[in-house]
Amino acid sequence: MAGMNDKDYYAILGVDKDASAKDIQKAFQQKARKLHPDVNKEPDAEERFKEVSEAYAVLSDEQKRARYDAMRSGSPFASAGSPSAGGYPGGYPGGYQGGYTGFGGFGFPFGGMGGFGTQRRRGASAYNPSTGADVIVEVKLSRDQAKDGAKVAVKYPRYEPCDNCHGSGSVASEHHRACPTCGGTGAIAVDLGMFGMGQARMVCPECGGSGKVVADPCPVCGGEGRTRVQAEAVVEFPAGTHDGDVVRIKARGNAGTNGGETGDLVGRAHVAAERLEGRAQSGFYMLGLVLPFLVLSAFSGTFSMFLMLCLLPLVMGIFMIVSDDVLHRSGLWWKRGLQVLANGAANGLVFAMIAVWFSSCTQAVFLAPYRFM
Repeated sequence: MAGMNDKDYYAILGVDKDASAKDIQKAFQQKARKLHPDVNKEPDAEERFKEVSEAYAVLSDEQKRARYDAMRSGSPFASAGSPSAGGYPGGYPGGYQGGYTGFGGFGFPFGGMGGFGTQRRRGASAYNPSTGADVIVEVKLSRDQAKDGAKVAVKYPRYEPCDNCHGSGSVASEHHRACPTCGGTGAIAVDLGMFGMGQARMVCPECGGSGKVVADPCPVCGGEGRTRVQAEAVVEFPAGTHDGDVVRIKARGNAGTNGGETGDLVGRAHVAAERLEGRAQSGFYMLGLVLPFLVLSAFSGTFSMFLMLCLLPLVMGIFMIVSDDVLHRSGLWWKRGLQVLANGAANGLVFAMIAVWFSSCTQAVFLAPYRFM
């Protein structure tokens, strides 16, 4: 069997060494269709199909491809196992599907090769109906608009159903058929014999694991059933809206793939007078951290010492708050600030108890001889 350095994966797929990921995927799909054992009855078709699958498994992943290129160039460090270089578990989420469950301390040249089982890559002609994602738009409102309610026009990018194929992805009456690459199973076998691991299964790159492809891909959307457009909508916020409140408009988000349901448009109110962020938020948190130290030290008789230690963060916190235009902030802004302050106080309480207890004990030890004088 040829060693890993003897196999030219680029030549196997028929692509250049600087080929893009899209070109590599396209080349694999073309060769996989021609060499699939169910289609090609030549004696060596199955072996060539496994070889093509092996080449795609390496070149389709950036980390594996980089390490393969390094090995081909003669880099002495290319085959060393290293967690930071993509060692197991690696780039593919999930685990190896066969009986081999770990690599122990041995270096594995292509890191995450063992995780073929769960990665899903949708090919251009994959038939995989799925619900479209919601589109979230941040809508700025003035204080008066939030109080009285307002209608705001927004422009946003979204996917809408393709007009040419009406969202199905296919211009033919039969919308889908079994994937010719995987035979409808949604996975293909990859020969890892060169690593002494037998075979592994990876998600089919053409159908994305669904086992189906579009029978007659639409030339406009490429079989996805949707196209990207610039949309407009009017978001109506009711009276009494506060920062962070959302208004949902049904079916105005991204269209689903291959006829899937359309997501929603979500308008999120951004009221500057109520939004606590940046320096002011950090200032409230800083005040919260030092507050337990000052309160506990006041009851333990060590207040003056802790006041000196906490004076700088105390002043900084107050300055960060007052410099954020506090005169034009709403009650909700102050409420959120107090919540952040309380959070900081809760985080600093344990440290304050330990520090104050230690300082009180230390002070008592040093003052004890003078009490009897």
